[in-house]
Amino acid sequence: MHFHQQKILPAARSIKDFEALMDSTYQYIILLDCHVAQLKALIQLANRHSKKVLLHVDLIQGLRNDEHAAEFLCQQIKPAGLISTRTQVVHVAKKKKLIGIQRIFLLDTHALETSYRLLETSRPDYIEVLPGIIPHMIREVHERTGIPVLAGGLIRTHEEAEQALSAGAVAVTTSNRSLWKLR
Repeated sequence: MHFHQQKILPAARSIKDFEALMDSTYQYIILLDCHVAQLKALIQLANRHSKKVLLHVDLIQGLRNDEHAAEFLCQQIKPAGLISTRTQVVHVAKKKKLIGIQRIFLLDTHALETSYRLLETSRPDYIEVLPGIIPHMIREVHERTGIPVLAGGLIRTHEEAEQALSAGAVAVTTSNRSLWKLR
């Protein structure tokens, strides 16, 4: 059961969005764009509201997105999981028993083939595919890797979210507040 069958993973781009999600029914939320000095307080707030936070390591200001940063986050901040384009970060998350989400971009065939090679060795818990509006690619990535796929990026409508889910995505990651109403 992925994310307790939560089909939308709302992604907070601001502290205001993050605070608004505290009163939501969502258990899992993604934190984007924040400063390293804010992390501990934000995770404590989320814990008080029984929320599980997936941190996007690449977007944390004041922190490098490397294995040392991942170690710090796992040991000191203790989120539910880490999201990154960097395989070392995902590897550390998995080693520390956190959810490891590898983000890949569908730019062209060469980038996709490179991602497949990296995924063979990193074996993340989930792959976040961006953009998530290409249903046949969601299906292909899942079939080729056997790893559950999250769809994110450029999903603007309920129909696009449904298409991603129908194509095999286990959830849709989105900062679009209008899509947070989807269940």
